[in-house]
Amino acid sequence: MRNLYNSPLNSRYSSKEMSYLFSDDMKFQTWRKLWVALAESEKELGLNITDEQIEELRNNISNINYEDAERKEKEIRHDVMSHVYAYGLQCPKAKGIIHLGATSCYVGDNTDLIIMREALLLIKKKIVCIIESLSKFADKYKNMPTLGFTHLQPAQLTTVGKRACLWIQDLVIDLENLDFVIKNIKMRGVKGTTGTQASFMNLLNDDEEKVKKLDKLVAEKMGFSETLPITGQTYTRKIDSIVLNTLSEIAQSAYKFSNDIRILQNMKEIEEPFEKNQVGSSAMAYKRNPMRSERIGALARYVIVDALNPAITASTQWFERTLDDSANKRIAVAEAFLALDGVLNLYLNVSENLVVYEKVIEAHVKNELPFMATENIMMEAVKRGADRQELHERIRVHSMDAAKRVKEEGLNNDLLERIIADPIFRMTREEILQIVNPIKFVGRAPGQVKDFLENVVNPILKENHEYLGEKVEINV
Repeated sequence: MRNLYNSPLNSRYSSKEMSYLFSDDMKFQTWRKLWVALAESEKELGLNITDEQIEELRNNISNINYEDAERKEKEIRHDVMSHVYAYGLQCPKAKGIIHLGATSCYVGDNTDLIIMREALLLIKKKIVCIIESLSKFADKYKNMPTLGFTHLQPAQLTTVGKRACLWIQDLVIDLENLDFVIKNIKMRGVKGTTGTQASFMNLLNDDEEKVKKLDKLVAEKMGFSETLPITGQTYTRKIDSIVLNTLSEIAQSAYKFSNDIRILQNMKEIEEPFEKNQVGSSAMAYKRNPMRSERIGALARYVIVDALNPAITASTQWFERTLDDSANKRIAVAEAFLALDGVLNLYLNVSENLVVYEKVIEAHVKNELPFMATENIMMEAVKRGADRQELHERIRVHSMDAAKRVKEEGLNNDLLERIIADPIFRMTREEILQIVNPIKFVGRAPGQVKDFLENVVNPILKENHEYLGEKVEINV
């Protein structure tokens, strides 16, 4: 509705798949699946629940009567009991056994954990696809010399492909952490009001083994091999903090990539995709702004800051639980995933369509390399009988004059021409130009790219091949 606020995370940035995971339909259908799993497990352990009741519950998982639930919630101010009531209207035979022995966090917390795990798997899929995209780029440009930068000042040469491996390695580290978090997410399980399982002990005649079995059965039916062994009323909110910290780490990697691309686009060396009819500026028609990279930075910053929310929540829960986590949690967790999804959609789009201007890169290298090559030239001249101290002084003078020409007069760097014309160096033009071949100044960069892709990246892509092929849509 256009007369109400609509989050741009839904309307502009996140994918339909991620938005659905945090939708009402996903949430409340999962609640109902949890109620079915609980009823099935309780029946298997001997409680008086019939197949007919379970079938009735199962048949009404998807057709949620929202109006009934919303009307009831306005009356009783309790979302879970409102949906128990609404479900009961549709399942009159099973009405009496819905939510049997459970507390609100049985559906609320377990659903949150289920959704987060699904959302993390979607994040993983996109990271793997970005790694593949960047690995193709790194391999293609592994031998292309480019200026390295430290302190944003020209430094020793690297290669375009080697720089891309810096971006990839950050994502590889993120993927390792992400896999760890996904693997270690456990269900809250069936723990009761304060985590003691007292209500289930009562239902199952104080049979601890049956109560433990109930916890395990429900988890298995919902796709989990383990539950948390200890809870209060809720699962520990440290899990939310761990998850959002992981999202923050991924956002940091994307942010670094986007900043590098923005600087490279300013230097006219590499650009993000710019469509035929895209407008860069409402006033300056010639502009090609790196708006996708800028948006990566904007959304990534939001995720990084948002990770503070669950950290504060986790640290301020009193004893078995306080409700100040609820309103904050339902905003902070969902929006972190939606925003990061938008970041990764953009990251994949940009990484698949980077435009490299090789001649500009070569020109920048040619303009700075003479200063870096003077040590090599001097060493070769010494081999030919020249005096090192005299050479050092001549190079110092030539370098100062060439630097003045570049900085004060705005002209090209003519240091090599000065050295070629100076007989003290005892070398021909061809011999000096051979010394300053850029590929001789990149060290092991091409080999590092080859080794990194073969030994680190390709095994990851092979292991996660089912995630490859993700296509994303950029809305604006």
